[in-house]
Amino acid sequence: MSQPTKWSQFGTLITVFFFWGFVAASNDILIPVFKKAFNLSQAQSQYVQLAFYVAYTVGSIIYIFVSKILGDDLLNKIGYKNGIALGLIISAIGTLLFYPAANNASFTLMITGLFIVGLGFSLQQIAANPLTIAIGDPQTGSQRLSMGGGVNNFGTTIGPLLVSFAIFGSVSNGSNIASIESVKTPYLILGIAFVVVAVFFKFSSIPNKIEPAKPVVNETELATADRSSAFSYPQLILGMIGIFVYVGVEVSTASNLPEYMTQKMGVGTEKIAPFISLYWASLMMGRWTGAVGAFDVSMGTKKILKFLMPYLAFGVFLAVNAIAQHDISMFYTYGFVIIVMIIGDIMSKGSPARMLLIFSVFGITATLIGMFTTGMLSVYAFTSVGLFCSTLWPCIFTLAVAGLGKNTNQGSSLLIMMIMGGGIISTLQGELAADAVLGIQNSYIIGVICFAYLAFYAIKSKSILKAQGIDYDVKMGESH
Repeated sequence: MSQPTKWSQFGTLITVFFFWGFVAASNDILIPVFKKAFNLSQAQSQYVQLAFYVAYTVGSIIYIFVSKILGDDLLNKIGYKNGIALGLIISAIGTLLFYPAANNASFTLMITGLFIVGLGFSLQQIAANPLTIAIGDPQTGSQRLSMGGGVNNFGTTIGPLLVSFAIFGSVSNGSNIASIESVKTPYLILGIAFVVVAVFFKFSSIPNKIEPAKPVVNETELATADRSSAFSYPQLILGMIGIFVYVGVEVSTASNLPEYMTQKMGVGTEKIAPFISLYWASLMMGRWTGAVGAFDVSMGTKKILKFLMPYLAFGVFLAVNAIAQHDISMFYTYGFVIIVMIIGDIMSKGSPARMLLIFSVFGITATLIGMFTTGMLSVYAFTSVGLFCSTLWPCIFTLAVAGLGKNTNQGSSLLIMMIMGGGIISTLQGELAADAVLGIQNSYIIGVICFAYLAFYAIKSKSILKAQGIDYDVKMGESH
């Protein structure tokens, strides 16, 4: 008998998904502010992303190390709910560093604070993903993770707007001067929110212990499921590179967009927020579409929702920007771009390998259009990369852990470590963006290379899994 989703517990749990998105997208506002205030190069400004995303990898390594010392998995020892609460407190400590960092105008202290926030997030991620699966039917776990991803992207949509408002004030004020002093207030408020939610988690009904789900292994997988190490599976090794470049292209496209718009379109830093918001809202559009499978409705209704959900997410983007007093009329045309994502979703027929290939090709096309055009067409092209990144995490994750059997948990932790690609590739693009190298617009060639690898992985993983006797179309995995 299938286990119904515990919606009250899920409602509490997804608050951390919101925080992850809020902070990650807000970094894109901090980058141009820090660049101007601290007189940084484009590459140096990307240290914001480097510190934040490398923290995920460091946090995962610390987690494994502590678990080894304890002789048991850390979360099994302290509990999943307690693990999330602890992660929130660690992140709160990171936000507190923004106060002395702002007072002393210290870039080093700023990114140290972001690093500590990221450390807390890594522990929250390790605990929250399996909990999301455990509080309902495991068969619909991936859909709940997609819903969590949709909430995450609601955070990414409003985060840049709120942080930009806190730094610059309302658009009607016409201020374009960012004071480092003004950065500390939104992050102190965020730190207080982390502590409040940590206490709420501690006393919530969310389970502290979960029973690990028994993996479903068919006969064709038995031959490969007993290998001694996750490193014995080529689909995982190539998938680790896949996660690295996927998070890399997703983050670096947005992180370098403010510099592109400042240089090529003359848009002031104080007016960048709606465009960053649109980029991350594009991921929300794709993930809300992917979450349709979690709804207990008829197949016909699900098909209709596949069309409606991305436009509902687009409506949320328009609404929050209208509330923030931004001119939204320039964004109406983007509604036609969303059709391309819907067509790709239909063409994929639910196959992770096919979807990965189609959306990677779309990503290459969008990035090249952005590189070789100007004006709003180039901006729409770069922001549409968010649409085509929206479904890639579950595709890569599914293909990478297929057939790993008892090594699945080890493989999953290795994939989480590769989130550091977000910081490293952003910094690499920042280096290429220097006028003496490629320039900001041509630096987006790094995104083309990332998508090209993902297209290769879509084709290669299919043949690898086929050789192992695995039907790569059977199951969809986790969502980021």
